[in-house]
Amino acid sequence: MVSHGEFAPGLHSAVKMMTGDRTDVLSTSLKDGMSADQFAENFKELVKDIKEDDQIILLADILSGSPFTNALNVLSEKGQLGNTLVIAGMNMPLAITAVLMKDNFDDLNVLKETLLSEGRNGLVEFEVASDEDEDDDL
Repeated sequence: MVSHGEFAPGLHSAVKMMTGDRTDVLSTSLKDGMSADQFAENFKELVKDIKEDDQIILLADILSGSPFTNALNVLSEKGQLGNTLVIAGMNMPLAITAVLMKDNFDDLNVLKETLLSEGRNGLVEFEVASDEDEDDDL
């Protein structure tokens, strides 16, 4: 998981509460005042132990942001883009599903559609039902 600010580490922490601490889930972020080059170096260090044939799911906060593009550049340099599913616009339902389901799919397209569906379904409006018999004293 990569992001601006503390979003990716915060989301990682929240996901860990739901899925347990896993060594195969990593996160880093572009902190305020950090250069894109510094972020790239941090990301390189983060993924240094990932093998060339490992499958990767890269979740990013926004499409084409610095964390997104720099992470892709690092993975490209390592020759791992072909093994990487990249999704921008991460949220909690998407991240939890990615962690819990990533090893259960042989078909990458089915995994991708499942993750995108969970991410979309996680965005809902909650409407408070109004009771016409109640006073409007709010």
